[in-house]
Amino acid sequence: MAARPSWEGHLRLSLVTCPVALYSATTEAETIRFNMINPGTNNRIKMKTVDAGTGEEVSRGDLVKGYEIAKGEYVLFDKDELDAVKLESTRIIDIEEFVDANTIDRIYWDEPYYLAPSGKTGIEAFSVIRAAMEKQNKVALGRLVLHQREHVCALEPRDCGILLTTLRTHDEIRASDEVFDCPLPKPDSRMLQIAEKIIEQQEAKFDPTEFKDRYEDALRDLIARKSKGEKLVTSEAPEEEDKVVDLMEALKKSLKGGGGPSRDKADRFLEAQARKAKPKAKKKASARKRAA
Repeated sequence: MAARPSWEGHLRLSLVTCPVALYSATTEAETIRFNMINPGTNNRIKMKTVDAGTGEEVSRGDLVKGYEIAKGEYVLFDKDELDAVKLESTRIIDIEEFVDANTIDRIYWDEPYYLAPSGKTGIEAFSVIRAAMEKQNKVALGRLVLHQREHVCALEPRDCGILLTTLRTHDEIRASDEVFDCPLPKPDSRMLQIAEKIIEQQEAKFDPTEFKDRYEDALRDLIARKSKGEKLVTSEAPEEEDKVVDLMEALKKSLKGGGGPSRDKADRFLEAQARKAKPKAKKKASARKRAA
């Protein structure tokens, strides 16, 4: 089944314009979704739209959108009135500036989309814009209206098209000091050395194919077993104990990959680090004597 565009319009760089279509770069087709079921009848439950004041059911086709300006007081808008709010970005992605990708804080990146030429008209202009961006190694910034909201977006070449990612606004980002409100203690240098060594041991290249939704897989297994009539037994969750952990011992065992005698890999690593540091100390002492 061919992908359906989420948005169609034009991409514009200065006076160069070309028709484009926007497609979601992610999918939830394989996501497990449950229905609400009445266990007494085994029938699916339907949600009704009910007037909160009268309790009467209302057809969804008769509903309009409203904005609450005071308690229980709304300004109402029908679809035509909302459609009348047409910014240029409703149908045109206007490239405003180019920046280096690493200057955009990752906290601002939001939803990814694929941007592709729409039809044969303007495909050459699309190709020129994309190739120029790729050669300059820059990310373009523009705006578009999607789902009745204007988004700032970043555009970058990807394969034979463009990856468009909507960006969150500054007002949407919570200040980190609302959460990180306490100073951290200075790490013990010996513990820090072991932690750094553990990081080196677990260094790898990012491979998204290795990461699976294990909860979703467990749900599929549960569904398969239940559909075969297997009786499911709920296992009790292990009780969590609040116990004081010896951080140094935990780091040593992590470096070794488990338990072991006290004189293990971590001890040898720390001794080696100490031996490396001693010659430097001697050199500094000798330099001070020469200076004297």
